[in-house]
Amino acid sequence: MKLLALDTSSAGCSAALWLDGRVTERFELAPRGHTRLLMPMVRELLAEAAVTPQDLDVLAFACGPGSFTGLRIATGAIQGLAWGLDLPVVPVSSLATVALCAMDTHQIPEGQNVAVAFDARMGEVYWGAFRSEAGLPVSLEAERVCPPSAVSLPATGDAGALWLGAGQGWSLQQQMPEAVVARMQTIDETLVPRAAQVARLAEAGWHRGEAVSAEQAQPVYIRDEVTWQKLPGRG
Repeated sequence: MKLLALDTSSAGCSAALWLDGRVTERFELAPRGHTRLLMPMVRELLAEAAVTPQDLDVLAFACGPGSFTGLRIATGAIQGLAWGLDLPVVPVSSLATVALCAMDTHQIPEGQNVAVAFDARMGEVYWGAFRSEAGLPVSLEAERVCPPSAVSLPATGDAGALWLGAGQGWSLQQQMPEAVVARMQTIDETLVPRAAQVARLAEAGWHRGEAVSAEQAQPVYIRDEVTWQKLPGRG
């Protein structure tokens, strides 16, 4: 399988190429450089692997939650490629991507739980809870957006188990419930979504039948319309 994955859902910009189990990636922290960097990264990856766009089998992208502007950039790029090449797309949760990055970085054991938090601005965080199973994160509850003071951990049957906290939203941990923070064995605020993890999750998603058409490859904002209307300049 030849799979191209993109991510611009946070401050990071990255592209990755999955070639039959081997992943190569271009990554750069560039909050305002996504449009400038993304397609050159794609061209470099393909050229380095001697792969043409027409050789690709499937596309993938981190569909959110995350930066509104960043999500639109990746969505536009992936839809353009999917339509032009007539390829299916596997959307991947940005929160799950960071959960997998945490699993890789900290080499957590099977069954370890990971709580991922992104700063959603406007006094809120994007929140997701995952468990490591067979080397991949499995969601334990629906992803959501809420004030840091409202985050909670799902009941998992192991009430005393320690968790790993991951994602830049953990910079707001002083606003989170003490009972949640106390369950964190380690907190890594440095982790952001990366296309290498998008590619790995997408490969698994492809085999589960999660691919969609270009038209259906849409960003996932989570934030509801009531909150969206609170943005400056919107009534």
